[in-house]
Amino acid sequence: MDDGTPIELTIDINKETGDAVFDFSGTGPQVLGNVNAPPAVTYSAVIYSLRSLVGQDIPLNEGCLAPIEFKIPKYCLLNPSDDAGVVGGNVLTSQRVVDVVLKAFKACAASQGCMNNLTFGDKKFGYYETIAGGAGAGPNWHGRSGVHTHCTNTRITDPEILERRYPVLLRQFGLRSGSGGDGEFKGGDGVVRERTLGSLIPKSWREGTLYFYVNLV
Repeated sequence: MDDGTPIELTIDINKETGDAVFDFSGTGPQVLGNVNAPPAVTYSAVIYSLRSLVGQDIPLNEGCLAPIEFKIPKYCLLNPSDDAGVVGGNVLTSQRVVDVVLKAFKACAASQGCMNNLTFGDKKFGYYETIAGGAGAGPNWHGRSGVHTHCTNTRITDPEILERRYPVLLRQFGLRSGSGGDGEFKGGDGVVRERTLGSLIPKSWREGTLYFYVNLV
């Protein structure tokens, strides 16, 4: 995590039965912020990752997790107490769990690491979007640039629609060149999305490894 909290995972697969143990022992303790994630978030991230790795279509239901035993220590980041803040766990920590699972299988490098949510509005309207970023590279391919990855596979509002329906001016939206890093196979570049919004509009955003700008006027 960006604050240094580790997410550790050991996977033990029984080759005879196909069962597996996903052990998150060593994951850091729950935090005072809101990026803690209930176990259901980890279950969802794992089933997403496994369905992505399997070379055939399989149903999306709880039965897919029947061969898997989870070990998630109590009061860690992924199994917090009932009164812990968790609103950011679904949109940020879930993506980090996916990155960890895919890394454990040596499938690909980490992607943007967050759904990168932006919201603004007042009593009359509300706006919500998830912002694209870079996808991680693989053993023999470059990561895609400026895309929504993993659990945030959504589409962003067209600039013309955004500016027509809301008090917003989109000044810049493009790739952040070189942000994907170097290497034989490079990660995808992230994006810069610069807007000017009305000064009386409340704004809020949740982001992890993405850089973007908001001008307040």
